[in-house]
Amino acid sequence: MFGGEERSALFRAWVGGPGLRVLDLGCRYGALTRAYVSGNEVVGVDVDRDALAEAATLGIETVWADIEEPLPFPDEGFDVVVAGELIEHLRVPEETVAEARRVLRPGGLLVGSTPNAYRLKNRLVFLAGRQPGFADDPTHLHFFSPADIGDLLAGFEELELRYLSGRLTRLHPRLFANVMVFRARKPR
Repeated sequence: MFGGEERSALFRAWVGGPGLRVLDLGCRYGALTRAYVSGNEVVGVDVDRDALAEAATLGIETVWADIEEPLPFPDEGFDVVVAGELIEHLRVPEETVAEARRVLRPGGLLVGSTPNAYRLKNRLVFLAGRQPGFADDPTHLHFFSPADIGDLLAGFEELELRYLSGRLTRLHPRLFANVMVFRARKPR
């Protein structure tokens, strides 16, 4: 997984805690959840029951649900919503982001990540008439640029975007990073 430990460390810092109520959308087996579960009350949501069973071994509450449907939670019940490597898999990411906003408390954070689809390597592959490796994954329904992330999170404040994982990322993050990690705050 691109950005593995680097991404986990950033999620740990950005989610924060202890004592926060965290909603982990598309938690799968809990690989990223491990970074911020300590001291927080985490609710993991996924459509894969086997993955949820493994995530439950982390001591989190698990909820089987389709993230592309209205979430089965009341308004303003979470301090943080996590969407790690999720938005590119959604048919209508705007609806899921709207649901995340609904369940966040005022001032709460949405923290997520997605592949940097428009990094230089992918652009060169497109120019050569081929599809980048991630495009071969039929579950990747959307490719996001930094501007697309800004548009998707337009109802939030204090958007911060970081670029991770790439040998040349320090030279030009937007062109060379494999992963974009974002956080934004629900208005108070």
